[in-house]
Amino acid sequence: MTSTALVTGAARGFGLALTAGLVARGATVIVDGRDAAALAAATADLAGPGRVVTVAGDLTDAAHRGALHSAVRRAGGLDLLVHNAGALGPSPLPRLADLTPQAFDDLWDTNVAAPLALTRLLLPILRTSPGAAIVTLSSDAAVEAYAGWGGYGATKAALDQLAAVLGVEEPAVRVYAFDPGDMRTAMHQRAFPGEDISDRPEPATVVPALLTLLDRRPPSGRHRAADLLETTR
Repeated sequence: MTSTALVTGAARGFGLALTAGLVARGATVIVDGRDAAALAAATADLAGPGRVVTVAGDLTDAAHRGALHSAVRRAGGLDLLVHNAGALGPSPLPRLADLTPQAFDDLWDTNVAAPLALTRLLLPILRTSPGAAIVTLSSDAAVEAYAGWGGYGATKAALDQLAAVLGVEEPAVRVYAFDPGDMRTAMHQRAFPGEDISDRPEPATVVPALLTLLDRRPPSGRHRAADLLETTR
């Protein structure tokens, strides 16, 4: 059972829903988001025996990553790190021929470089926690070719590979790339501007899949929420 977790990008969407699920299980959850007021408001009413510690800031900022490290040390350790925060890139989604170098650099910094930097900072603590796990949020765009999704998908594919290699290099820590599937989130809406995405599932309905994965603690690897939810039925 997770006692202390760090969930990035927890002011809304899947990160907030997962935080609620972990708090309900009694975990201390350290959360971050770029907007301090939005992060505090979103997490203020989460109910459960656990508690929430908010640390607002931008993950691409080394000083903010240091603040998260300090929060983890004050909490007494860490046994779950969830890299949920991510960027979609320009909306509407551009073809690769129209994706500017700056836009791709921004995607890389947020979706790949920052998670790796935070992981490196926290690995010494995670290694000392029996059963510790790292989760990176993946996407089917990491393994499928969709027009317009090249920049985002390339960074998610890179993050998948980092998770795979980390799982080999760090045998004491479980490392999972978790593909939640389509969800009704602000990011997904930005990917389909002007379209009705109300048929997508709410993030809270996907959280049980990740909790199931964490409960089972299989070997490190890539897992799809749809497969995990199917096994719970």
